[in-house]
Amino acid sequence: VFYIIGGILLLIVIYAISVYNQLIGARNKVGDQASQIDIELKRRFDLIPNLVETVKGYAKHEKDTLEDVIKARNNFNNAQGNIKEELEANNELTSAITKLFALAESYPDLKANTNFLDLQNQLASIEEQIAYKRSFYNETVRMYNNKIQMFPNNIVASMFNFNEAEFFKINEAEKENVKVKF
Repeated sequence: VFYIIGGILLLIVIYAISVYNQLIGARNKVGDQASQIDIELKRRFDLIPNLVETVKGYAKHEKDTLEDVIKARNNFNNAQGNIKEELEANNELTSAITKLFALAESYPDLKANTNFLDLQNQLASIEEQIAYKRSFYNETVRMYNNKIQMFPNNIVASMFNFNEAEFFKINEAEKENVKVKF
């Protein structure tokens, strides 16, 4: 009887270790995917001063829009290390850049500027990568959250304080319909 109980306990311990290691791997993958998004956001972040300087030469009286872009960039920089604040600052930055490109539509000379077009193309490419990486991040978060919430893994997860990861969500302003004015 002692051997049977000992064998059962050994199997439970081996199972708990296996689940624990899987949860650690899943949690690390979430962190890795968040850092992949950060890499793309940094690339975008580094383009912004050049973009603002290029637009500034053509749209001197559009000071508010340019200041919004710089403010959003600074807010993102200040949020480093806090995923929720980073995501909110990223949404603010995306919105400001969108307004900046909308502003460029009013300036035909700016739209024809090769430096601006190059920066715009680079930014578009980076935005595509960010969108892809956000999607992959959310898939990774879903798999991780499933692992820590499903029985019997949830027992091991709660014993070792595994917490749910947050999904990347867009802000409410980005969900609104685009308003076109003629």
